[in-house]
Amino acid sequence: MTQTSSIHTKKVTFSTLLIALGIIYGDIGTSPLYALRAVIDERPISTVLVYGGVSCIFWTLVFQTTIKYVWLTLKADNKGEGGVFSLYALVHRYGKKLVIPTILGATTLLADGIITPPISVASAIEGLNMVPGFETTFVAGNTLTIVLVAGILSALFFFQRFGTQAIGKFFGPVMFIWFSMLLVVGLHQILLYPDIIKILNPQHAYNLLVNYPKGFWLLGAVFLCTTGAEALYSDLGHCGLKNIRITWAFVKTSLVACYLGQAAWITHQAKTTLAGRNPFFEIMPQWFLLPSIIIATAATIIASQALISGSFTLISEAMNLNFWPRVTLRQPTDLKGQIYIPSVNGILWFGCVLMILYFKKSAHMEAAYGFSITIAMMMTTFLLSYFLIYKLKWNKVFVFFILFVFAVIETSFFIANVAKIKERWMFLFFELFIFTTMYVWYYSRKVNNRFTHFIKLYKYTSQIKELSQDESIPKFTTHLIYLTKANTSEELEQKIIKSIFSKKPKRADVYWFLHINRTDEPYTLNYEVAELVDDKIIKVTVNIGFRVQPRTELFFKKIMQQLVANKELNLHIRPDGSTKYNPEPDFKFVVLEKFLSVENEFSLKEGLLLNSYFMLKRISQSDVRAFGIDKSDVEIEQVPLVYHQVENIDLVRKNEQA
Repeated sequence: MTQTSSIHTKKVTFSTLLIALGIIYGDIGTSPLYALRAVIDERPISTVLVYGGVSCIFWTLVFQTTIKYVWLTLKADNKGEGGVFSLYALVHRYGKKLVIPTILGATTLLADGIITPPISVASAIEGLNMVPGFETTFVAGNTLTIVLVAGILSALFFFQRFGTQAIGKFFGPVMFIWFSMLLVVGLHQILLYPDIIKILNPQHAYNLLVNYPKGFWLLGAVFLCTTGAEALYSDLGHCGLKNIRITWAFVKTSLVACYLGQAAWITHQAKTTLAGRNPFFEIMPQWFLLPSIIIATAATIIASQALISGSFTLISEAMNLNFWPRVTLRQPTDLKGQIYIPSVNGILWFGCVLMILYFKKSAHMEAAYGFSITIAMMMTTFLLSYFLIYKLKWNKVFVFFILFVFAVIETSFFIANVAKIKERWMFLFFELFIFTTMYVWYYSRKVNNRFTHFIKLYKYTSQIKELSQDESIPKFTTHLIYLTKANTSEELEQKIIKSIFSKKPKRADVYWFLHINRTDEPYTLNYEVAELVDDKIIKVTVNIGFRVQPRTELFFKKIMQQLVANKELNLHIRPDGSTKYNPEPDFKFVVLEKFLSVENEFSLKEGLLLNSYFMLKRISQSDVRAFGIDKSDVEIEQVPLVYHQVENIDLVRKNEQA
């Protein structure tokens, strides 16, 4: 998801189409570098294998990419945004069991993405061993090749902190050149061997799966041709529906032409096996070989950038929907939606470099690639069925038929990819870490919220007013602001009332209760004001979309400025705490942070869940930073969480003997 631009419009121009090419198709667009090679591998070349492999690839692009994603899934448009969390935001109210599929989809999409940059870049760089003079220099798997791939990836991750604004404008033209190259070299081979067109007959796919020895298991390699389809949906918000559908016609034509061209070369010019040769570079004219490698490398870097930016967006959405602990998030440029998450960037860099050091060759990575993406696609299919039934109101019988078709296809891919577990066992630890983090954070917050007690605010308004006017109590601040989870103006957390009155009462001129309401829409940003007691108690609700970074203090200052400018709530005629020495209004945020009380007594599951949650909370970003509040304007109070209080305490007084 490169953030070269955010196009939330239905407008279609040459520029928007070019941007779509640069943003959307990096992963799926570079699959010709390795997909067909993985199908053939070092197996004896035969018509059944080659024709069947390309026929399977073609029909996979038709069903999985064109029908499922480009036609169906892109309909799940959440105010211009796509992706598993956007889909969840659309349908979560229609089913109680949608959380786990969402977590699985996000986990597998993020985890398997670690292998996309190294396999793409390595496939391109390894083509250098076909250039005269480099035959022994850039051999796949040798130290120089590994170092070069790791260096390119490291540089890519290093420059994430600066954003992609400067180089993003080149993504579209580079990818246009890339797909044009695929189309031209593919058509050249097709014109030389026009009989290759008959490969598109689905009978050849059937023959491979049924008649070729262990042909069904080749679906694990076939699947590599469509691994980028899930990312295509995630990038919906950057380009718009029409731009994606129009450009897909060109992209698909180029991909199919390239696969047919590779098949033509294999069946007419290759020997008994590929023997380590890559048919993608074999179909290039000798004079164009080095330029094609340079273009391929540029395309794979763009594909990697799309994955990295997509991971940032995925984690950002997960934080805003309470699926992930808060982590530091930055915006390297002024472009809407462009974000940089240092912790995620570091994890992805470490994972990608580890992959190239462990597997060494792109051919080895092919054996481990694709398993998790099949799970992500299955979860999207499950969530999509809810969208089609409850949002689009489609006939349930028709939806179940669609669900059945894709369940058969994706289950077949999943079974074939299960064989890759032994090559990718190390991924399971990373996936388990992501899944556990999301699961613990989501469900622990549910538990935490259950123990948040709300009271009716009107019962305490007179006491708050009396405290505000009691000059025997030292003034705490002019404007006192509490962050509250109460989504109605009548209610407030009990712990906030305790904070105001207990121990040292907090006297202020105006009490503000600020509620941050996360909406199901991506870019909402507005507010509502309710005055509960004249000039004394004010409730403000700020509605923020799940893709908007909260800047609570900045929002509060802006709201106060607008209220004063509009002469509302009499704020313009009363002192705000500013002085001739300091023109800034006097205000203070109070943030209440829970900690796990020692008074608790847990079952094993409860203990693991809540202790893990508070451990994650300690190492994650604080509420103060997450909500965008300056440390100088905030006071943090610790509040104990008593989940299951210890009931039986055998404490006996021992009287002294006379």
